[in-house]
Amino acid sequence: MSIGTVLLWALLITVAVLLYRTLNRAPEPPRTPPAASAEQLLAERFARGEIDEEQYRRSLAVLRGDGPTLAKH
Repeated sequence: MSIGTVLLWALLITVAVLLYRTLNRAPEPPRTPPAASAEQLLAERFARGEIDEEQYRRSLAVLRGDGPTLAKH
């Protein structure tokens, strides 16, 4: 009978501790979307009409490394 009482109290305490830890856990911060790449931002500007096709293609070539650069040594 005493062993049963000890096991019952151990079970109750364990459940109480687990419940307390679950309820008092800090909420997870909201997930932010990954940052857009430079090419994605450039494509969005082109799609919105902020830049024309020629400027889009020149800027894309610079980003990809096969176009003119700003600083030549």
